[in-house]
Amino acid sequence: MTEQAKKYLSDILAAIGLVEEFSKDSPTFPSYQADLKTKSAVERQLEILGEAVNKYSKETPEFPLSNVPRIISFRNRLAHNYDNVDDAIVWAVMKEHLPVLKQEATEYLEK
Repeated sequence: MTEQAKKYLSDILAAIGLVEEFSKDSPTFPSYQADLKTKSAVERQLEILGEAVNKYSKETPEFPLSNVPRIISFRNRLAHNYDNVDDAIVWAVMKEHLPVLKQEATEYLEK
């Protein structure tokens, strides 16, 4: 794996770590919805994560991550369709999909 690919994995893990940190004060979906600062911070980190996943997948196709097309599509929606972001989808990504991505990125980085 190239050093650049490792950097992208580190960026992915850093973004996930920040999402976890930012969202810890909003442990329920209603509290997340009501916290505009947290929503904004989480959405920004998910954009960064999506960009890093996109670059990583092009750099290192031999070490694939799960759901790359969906992650990239979600990133594009956050960035370009900002006025129509569904909080429930963001919440589901945070709670269901980020743990899987975190595990995969960690395993690849440790190889």
